[in-house]
Amino acid sequence: MPDVPPTSAGKWRTALARFVTVIPHTRELGLEVLSVDPPEVTMRLPWRDELLGDTGRGLVHGGVLTMLLDTVCGSAVLCGLPSPEVCPTLDLRVDHYRPAVAGQPIMAEARVLRVTNAMVFTEGTLWQEPGRPIARGIGNFVRLGERNTPVGFAEALFGELDHA
Repeated sequence: MPDVPPTSAGKWRTALARFVTVIPHTRELGLEVLSVDPPEVTMRLPWRDELLGDTGRGLVHGGVLTMLLDTVCGSAVLCGLPSPEVCPTLDLRVDHYRPAVAGQPIMAEARVLRVTNAMVFTEGTLWQEPGRPIARGIGNFVRLGERNTPVGFAEALFGELDHA
């Protein structure tokens, strides 16, 4: 395993910002990492017309919301483990409470609820107005462990950052 990752929120914010710029769709959509307080992450998806699924009513496509929950929950997994490892999504349940509407950014927050030797359990929430959730997601991620995590994964995540 690589050295213990940095524990400062600032270093994790930089690392996760790097992570979302490597994923083509999150980079193209301009997803922003606002804060990290391991194992919690907050992100912001700026408004873009391309997010609409129903242009007549000005509603965001449900797939955008699912992608956002998967990304924020997966990011919480990275900073919720002792050392970063590859953890693919096993399943993601999304409960939609109300539609996301045109013209407003979408906020996303996720946290790790439990870590076992084989799994990481997370919960995330999306909103456009504080106190009015759009959707909630429960994400379960499979731990692949050191043997199946590519060499240099943590180093790529943290780039030039000091790992001590």
